[in-house]
Amino acid sequence: MLFCRSSTANMNPLPINWLLSLTLVFVVSEAGLLLHKTDVLIYNDLDGGTDLTLHCKSKNNDLGIQHLAYRNNFEFNFRPSFLGNTLIYCTMQWNGTMRWFDIYVEGRDVSRIRCLLYVRPDGPFLYNYEICYHWKSVA
Repeated sequence: MLFCRSSTANMNPLPINWLLSLTLVFVVSEAGLLLHKTDVLIYNDLDGGTDLTLHCKSKNNDLGIQHLAYRNNFEFNFRPSFLGNTLIYCTMQWNGTMRWFDIYVEGRDVSRIRCLLYVRPDGPFLYNYEICYHWKSVA
C-alpha cells in the first residue's frame, strides 16, 4: 500500500505581507480614503450645427482626438492624484478657430464628482451655464 504525505515545506504560499497590503488597499479605496472618480462630459453647444474637434490630455494620458457633431458629447472618467496635481486640458477647433481650456484643475475642481462642460464660441460653461470661463489663447 502506498501512502502519500503532503509537505508544506516545498510549497510557496503567498507572503502574508502581500495579502495584508492587498486587503489594506481594498479597504482604503472602498472607505473613500482614495479620491473619488470624476466623470467629465464635454458637450458641443456651438452655434448653427457646427462640428467640434477636441483633443484632451493630461501629463500622463492622451485621450485622443474626438470629433463631435453639434449637440453630441465626449465623456471620460479618472481618479484625481492624491498628490493634488491633476490637470487635464483640451484644445478645441471649429470653423478655423482654435481655443484651449483646462477642463480639470484639481485645486479648482477636486470637490466635483461630475464636470459638465458646454463648449460655446464665447467660452466654456460649466454646469448648466452657471459658471463661465474664458478661453485660453493659443500661442
